Amino acid sequence: MCPKSPLSEHRKSTVLTSVDSNCNNTLSPESIAPSSSPAGMHYIADFWGCSDLDNTETIENALVQAADIAGAVLLHVHVHKFSGEGGVTGVALLAESHISVHTWPEFDYAAFDVFMCGDALPQKAIERLKSIFHPKRVELKEIPRGQ
Repeated sequence: MCPKSPLSEHRKSTVLTSVDSNCNNTLSPESIAPSSSPAGMHYIADFWGCSDLDNTETIENALVQAADIAGAVLLHVHVHKFSGEGGVTGVALLAESHISVHTWPEFDYAAFDVFMCGDALPQKAIERLKSIFHPKRVELKEIPRGQ
């Protein structure tokens, strides 16, 4: 049997307030208890056989387009290219959560993380990313959060 997480005790005694009305105005201990409907959907996507994975402009534009097509509110984008033949890491901070990417151009591989709550449609973000990077193979995991 696993020990009880200290975080679960913390959640019972803390009232969290969201700054974004798209993801519930106020969260109380009762409202963060498991429910039948998820707080949001989280997609983990592995793209294999991609190109242009070392281009920061392409990556930044892809993050912006993915957020837009999903109906998310973009707060900030940051992209960083690693030196030499290194890849790119980037994040789009959204009112509804985030989209992040880490690329390994030497393997033609990109790891995307798309998490959104509210009315945003993260599956549309994934489809836009596919249309930009043209992966030959995609492995996608869908995780309902907050259930």
